[in-house]
Amino acid sequence: MRVAREIYLDNSATTRPFQEVIEAMTVVLTRHFGNPSSLHKKGLETEAIIDRVRQEIAKTLGAKPSEIIFTSGGTEANNLAIQGIARRYKKRGTHIITSSIEHSAVLDVMKFLEGEGFRVTYLPVDGNGCVRIEDVEQALTEHTILVSIMVVNNETGAVQPIRQIGELLSNRPKTLFHVDGVQAYGKIPLKVKTDKIDLLSVSAHKIHGPKGIGALFMREGIDLEPLFWGGGQEKNRRSGTENVPGIAGFGAAVRKVFASLEQDRERLERLRDQLIQGIRSSIGQVRINTPEGLAAPHVVSVSLPGVKGEVLVHAMETEGVFISTGSACSSRQKIHSHVLQQLRLSDQELEGSVRLSLSYENTAEEIEEAVRIMTRLVEDLRLLTRR
Repeated sequence: MRVAREIYLDNSATTRPFQEVIEAMTVVLTRHFGNPSSLHKKGLETEAIIDRVRQEIAKTLGAKPSEIIFTSGGTEANNLAIQGIARRYKKRGTHIITSSIEHSAVLDVMKFLEGEGFRVTYLPVDGNGCVRIEDVEQALTEHTILVSIMVVNNETGAVQPIRQIGELLSNRPKTLFHVDGVQAYGKIPLKVKTDKIDLLSVSAHKIHGPKGIGALFMREGIDLEPLFWGGGQEKNRRSGTENVPGIAGFGAAVRKVFASLEQDRERLERLRDQLIQGIRSSIGQVRINTPEGLAAPHVVSVSLPGVKGEVLVHAMETEGVFISTGSACSSRQKIHSHVLQQLRLSDQELEGSVRLSLSYENTAEEIEEAVRIMTRLVEDLRLLTRR
């Protein structure tokens, strides 16, 4: 079935690259293709591109350029931070704290480290899907070397109390604070000094940049064990020839997004509220899993009892609307979301859950059309299940 136009509402999975990103990458691929480690002009040109983007990313976070490490994406940044810190400071202690709603790029690392002898505490969340400060405080011991908590949950959009956790840990110099900022960067303000963050992971393809490039902020004065060894790039913290086209594209995305972050964030909030209100008023028997007043501006999680989320995703696709059942990294697995399970949803609510996520390119007209299509399809699917 051919549709008149496509409405893309799966931006938490990935975003469409800006034209400026494509152009910046093309220039590097065709003109500035030298190896940054080379001593000749071509190498110096690419090294200058890397330095400029490092400075630009650092500025958005209130960090120093020397504190930015380029990686292949958010997953590597999380692994580098968590494994690198755990192994580097193992003599201090072997206890790590995280939450039960983290992305698999954090939770799977924790499970792996448990096999190496580390003890991990997985904190529960409240009814809004948020970590409680008192739970963090109670879990801390003299052997805690790392706390790793995300800013924005990728499935519900719930914003975690990062600043309060950072404040709590600021009096514990032997306990470092890592934050998965992949879903937050370019959506809500992040300042590593104000929030007292020691390590922060970000990714380009969530902000209309290219896939395959990310960054880790690591505060000056701390160290980590590299994940792998080689040419000693990134000050021996991440060996491997730098992905200069990706870095250039990352920089182009950063420049465009952060030039109007506040205004665009407010517009995203209006679109999100329009989406939630439209679903609530048009569809019966619906649960909104995204907490009111405690959510990022771009993620909406909805449970529709009587409908299978996977079936609705494909039905919406035939109408040209693209949504998901949850995290793109696990949505193909036939298991219920570990995040939504923490919200104590019923089996029907878990089975009927979908995620709609916005970008700066979406419009109010698209939201209105998506709600109209979703309402009709949900009614049709519920009628089928009753037969």
